[in-house]
Amino acid sequence: QVQLVESGGGLVQPGGSLRLSCAASGSIFSIYAMDWYRQAPGKRRELVATITNGGSTKYLDSVKGRFTISRNNAKNTMYLQMNSLKPEDTAVYYCSARLGPLVHTPDYWGQGTQVTVSS
Repeated sequence: QVQLVESGGGLVQPGGSLRLSCAASGSIFSIYAMDWYRQAPGKRRELVATITNGGSTKYLDSVKGRFTISRNNAKNTMYLQMNSLKPEDTAVYYCSARLGPLVHTPDYWGQGTQVTVSS
């Protein structure tokens, strides 16, 4: 069992920055990869960024060069550094964990944290 808790969301002006955190607990050594998803009102949840236990990363094309996914294994925490934020980045952001490379659907989800980009 894995528990995930997000934090760091809030209100920011366009061009500003936020750093989201996702603290993992439980059977953390079984995690193969962790992801950040986001969901805006009326839209499907979309995958924003992924990081594997080997350090490989992947990003949604629209956030490349602006967002950085990382992890601190000593703290069992994953981060999403978001720079140059745009209004279209407004969404609830969720972290997730996958238990194997052939798993395409997250096994665990956090509760979500709201990010609002508005002037």
